[in-house]
Amino acid sequence: MSIPENIHPTFQNLLGRKGKESLLRQHGLVVWLYGLSGSGKSTLAIALEQRLHEDRILTQVLDGDNVRVGLNKNLGFSDDDRLENIRRISEVAKLFVQAGVVTIASFICPRNELRAIARKIIGQEDFFEVYVECSFETCKQRDVKGLYAKANTGQVKQFTGMDSSFEPPEPRDLADLILNTNIQTESESLQQLYQSIRPRVLLEK
Repeated sequence: MSIPENIHPTFQNLLGRKGKESLLRQHGLVVWLYGLSGSGKSTLAIALEQRLHEDRILTQVLDGDNVRVGLNKNLGFSDDDRLENIRRISEVAKLFVQAGVVTIASFICPRNELRAIARKIIGQEDFFEVYVECSFETCKQRDVKGLYAKANTGQVKQFTGMDSSFEPPEPRDLADLILNTNIQTESESLQQLYQSIRPRVLLEK
């Protein structure tokens, strides 16, 4: 899509990313966590933010439910709305990462196509893809938010894993990291995630 004639971006006149990262003493990065509802995405996002905060690393968490009560409250769960949801949040994440902020995104993001869109918008170098793998049966058993029970009775429509499909990364090594919360404890998953992220965001002295 071309830029309308009355729009005049001023990106070239703005303070560059390197100056902001130097001020913060860190590299910007988008940590893109995705998986089924109940897989542990939000729990890991919150825990990772707290862990990085202890290292004096500035972060911002973009959580699916939080975004849908604000920025994306006008969107539903159709394929088109899911795409627009991911497009918008990817643009927001890109703004944060260009300011040197470590941005932790936590979304179901059910299709490979959607993850590819996010990666393209944000940029390959700034996109760290983390698949939080957990079986539908385990997530349904946990049912942290009570959504699986509501979906069973028809109170929640287009529910991922039931009415709407979820695609694991294909090929699997497309994900930079896979955390299997079926077999890993929260602390084990957090440690693996933290160790993968920390060297990427620390500014070399």
